[in-house]
Amino acid sequence: MKNILVLGAGLVSRPGVHYLLNQKDLKVTVASRTVSKAEELVRGFSNGIALQVNVDNQDELINIIKQNDIIISLLPWIHHLKVAELCIEHSKHMVTTSYVSPGMKALDEKVRSKGLYFLNEIGVDPGIDHMSAMKIIHEIENEGGKVLHFYSYCGGLPAPQHNDNPFGYKFSWSPRGVVLASRNSAKYLENGKIIDIEGKNLFKDYEIDTIEELGKFEVYPNRDSTPYKDLYELKDALTVKRGTYRNIGWCDTMRAIVNLGLVDENPRTDVMNNSYKSILENVLNANQGDDLKVLAANKVSIDKDSIAIKNMEWLGLFSDEIVTDADNLLDMLSNRMQAKLAFKKGEIDLLLLRHKFIVENKDGSKDMITSTLIDYGIPNGDSSMARTVSLPMAIAVKLIAEEKIKPLGVRIPNTNDIYEPVLAELENQNIKMVEKRTKI
Repeated sequence: MKNILVLGAGLVSRPGVHYLLNQKDLKVTVASRTVSKAEELVRGFSNGIALQVNVDNQDELINIIKQNDIIISLLPWIHHLKVAELCIEHSKHMVTTSYVSPGMKALDEKVRSKGLYFLNEIGVDPGIDHMSAMKIIHEIENEGGKVLHFYSYCGGLPAPQHNDNPFGYKFSWSPRGVVLASRNSAKYLENGKIIDIEGKNLFKDYEIDTIEELGKFEVYPNRDSTPYKDLYELKDALTVKRGTYRNIGWCDTMRAIVNLGLVDENPRTDVMNNSYKSILENVLNANQGDDLKVLAANKVSIDKDSIAIKNMEWLGLFSDEIVTDADNLLDMLSNRMQAKLAFKKGEIDLLLLRHKFIVENKDGSKDMITSTLIDYGIPNGDSSMARTVSLPMAIAVKLIAEEKIKPLGVRIPNTNDIYEPVLAELENQNIKMVEKRTKI
């Protein structure tokens, strides 16, 4: 029997933990700072153990890692390197759903020298996106074709029947990270040219993409897409672009919010116990009698009656309500969005992932291939985000425990030894990419 340690018991962990607990040859220990969360995850399973652990307590962490064979870190990414160093020291395999950081990548030689597997980016985005893309890319290569243009877009959204607010978005966990990401710069390859996007312009030149079954969505670029030309072996590609799906209106609204300076985490004395209206007056250097909506609109060069100003008003940013839970603009905004854009009991989310390939075939003809995942959460059960993040991770852990995949070193799931069995088992869990191919 293999011993599996899951560090962290957050909102996306349950489907993956339960998948592992349902494997008769695995013993699963869930360790969390809040032990009640771990206890809830393992309740009813004889092969589950809940422990309290503080990852800042080195001795506690060492002791629990030593007792297990495969270590899953669902902790915030800032803790992964600490866990990774201990896994190397005590010869334990490690799995995360997070992006490979430069620090993690630098451990590759040490990991290989110990004969260990550190599998990262095995969630949905990153994760299912890698695996489903590489499956098609390798199929095209095997047919003698070339990928000329590659687009990959993903987004977690409310299901259409529960999309009932003007932002077209709902948070199932703290929105701080989503809001912070609105300041990111972006970079991608398009028609042979590198396109650089400053953070302040991230939402400026968004695209509209149509999903036949669902309608139109906005897409804005997701960080730096250019490494994926090499990572995905797209040697002939003129376009490599990754993006994020949002409902109509999100980009204009977030661009205004960012450019008004409201995504600022520096402490301010005028936030706590002050009204949203007076805080915005200070931000905009308003004079007595100024129309705050006009002032805000003018500052970011939009119309007073634009969707962005209307959405900010709906959020309450021009109201006399008092801020009691923040001392900076970022947390003020994040907490307000958390309160106003939350899933209600019984509501479900939508996970939308689509790849689009423009392919030149061996005979010179061209095709467009789309590969699309549309997945919904379970009413009063697991969200789609939780399932699509944690199930790929759990399936990979099971395969490593059974020695059916051996991703030596610091790896991501971009090779067929990993993606073939994981995608096959995801289909058994009703998580499936649907492919279509048409002549162009």
